Amino acid sequence: MKTHIDHLIVAAQTLEQGVQWCEATLGVTPAPGGEHAQYGTHNRLFKIATPTHPLAYFEIIAIDPAAKRPANAAGQRWFDMDDTALQAALAVEPRLVHFVANTDDIQAARIALKAQGIERGPAVHASRHSRRGLLQWQITVREDGQRLFNGALPSLIQWGKAGEAEPLRLHPRNSLPRSGVSLQSLVITHPSADKLQAAYEAIGLSGVAIETGPADLIATLNTPKGSVVLHSHGV
Repeated sequence: MKTHIDHLIVAAQTLEQGVQWCEATLGVTPAPGGEHAQYGTHNRLFKIATPTHPLAYFEIIAIDPAAKRPANAAGQRWFDMDDTALQAALAVEPRLVHFVANTDDIQAARIALKAQGIERGPAVHASRHSRRGLLQWQITVREDGQRLFNGALPSLIQWGKAGEAEPLRLHPRNSLPRSGVSLQSLVITHPSADKLQAAYEAIGLSGVAIETGPADLIATLNTPKGSVVLHSHGV
């Protein structure tokens, strides 16, 4: 398996607040994203790719107050967005909460995590419309919506339709303009660092440092405002 950072997730109480935070904190206005009908959320995006992290982009996501989830929508919203503790934190300010890892074999990666005693959740088919066509992907989402390990265990994503010859053809990195922001590093600290390290190795994830300590995701970005460090602070 080849697994890399796909995108960082900052959650906000509202998408408008997320955009304002992004402009004030990082000095850029995120590009339009889209709606996720199955989970009642919407987003804004921008590219943060580097040669070390060639797929990386940044997602600002919020619950869409105008959305009506389908009657057959199962479980909680993804990324713990229905969690009261997370919602309380987002009422204060938008927060780095999670990251997603791109894999070329999502089922094998799920099985590898199960062998570590970790249920990452089923691979759910999802899609949204973009200016360049229909984006389609599979992403692991637990029915309870939990991120696990305070957001430090990535959700897994595999882009494209099953069996597609060029699964990254419509990856968001291909349609997002250069933003002036680039990901320099992602460091995880967690009391269960050893278990996380074993999980990362099981799925072949590289490019993310893990240290023992209080739960935190620490992303360092080069931005128009200089070097900016974002923390999850264990939420």
